[in-house]
Amino acid sequence: MGKKNIQVLIHVISCFAFLTLPLVFVPGYRSTPLEVLQNPFTQKDILINFLMILFFYLNFYLLIPKLYFNKKYIYYGLSVLASFVVIIVVSHYFFPEPPRPAPPPGFPDRPFGPRPGPRSWFLFEAGHSLLKLAVLFFLSLLLRITSQWKQAEKEKTDTELSYLKAQINPHFLFNTLNSLYSLALEKSDKTPAAIVKLSSMMRYVITDAHADYVPLSQELEYVRSYIDLQKLRFDTTIMVDYEEQGDTNGKHIAPLILIPFIENAFKYGVNAEEKSLIRINVLVSIQSMKLEIYNRKTSRPMLDEPQNGLGIETTRNRLNLLYPGKHELTIVDGQEDFLVTLLLNLK
Repeated sequence: MGKKNIQVLIHVISCFAFLTLPLVFVPGYRSTPLEVLQNPFTQKDILINFLMILFFYLNFYLLIPKLYFNKKYIYYGLSVLASFVVIIVVSHYFFPEPPRPAPPPGFPDRPFGPRPGPRSWFLFEAGHSLLKLAVLFFLSLLLRITSQWKQAEKEKTDTELSYLKAQINPHFLFNTLNSLYSLALEKSDKTPAAIVKLSSMMRYVITDAHADYVPLSQELEYVRSYIDLQKLRFDTTIMVDYEEQGDTNGKHIAPLILIPFIENAFKYGVNAEEKSLIRINVLVSIQSMKLEIYNRKTSRPMLDEPQNGLGIETTRNRLNLLYPGKHELTIVDGQEDFLVTLLLNLK
């Protein structure tokens, strides 16, 4: 059962329980259900509760969004007051004053003093209804404000994630085009293969990476394509030790969440003029994944790459938004090497 269906079921059960409260607390527990329903006191309470339910949803779906949230407090207060008057007048019109039950044999007709007049009876009923109306009023207001706050938080998170992903994609495109440009300058025979790899990567970014979560196998395929592209670019000057263990079937991950760390290793751990070493280990377990990236720092980093560290910082923010309390990121920045360890709970 979906979340929305569960919410509808909760509303139906709650309304039914509130509507049948007069049947539970009606005096004369030995009466049959039919006699209870024929009791004018019970009928009036059921009618008032039904009108209260209508007011609850009117207030929740119409008055609060249209008036309260738009700061039309005077109109909102008048609408609530009018609703209360309608409930009291309608219920009193259908049931002006329920007849007082006859006293048992042998008891006086008025053992508790004079019978209250119509005005006293109306004020008593109004006060009783006002109490229930106040409870439903504050309940609907609280639920609506809470729902509005959650929706605002979700929209804020979605906006932030869209902005962060928009930052990531041009960053990767810039780096991969740099790789392709280097091969083209050298007139390398590997340029067509690099174009195929780049095409595959861009297809993933454009068509798949817009989803909130993607299959882990696709994300790792993107990682492998990026590594292959860099190996084509640097040829024998770089040694990449990539190892992948575990079953990726049925597991999902946020798109482009791994590549910034790998990209960072190539940016600061590769120099075309000297031997470079990068080790990347991916270990997939039943519900989690561990990514470990090690690179030796070179004497001259790739100065043609962006130096603002946007990828790492952006990814750190995305991890905090998408995996709050469900990830652990450790970055060890040594004098001669760099180590990143990411533990992530998978979907």
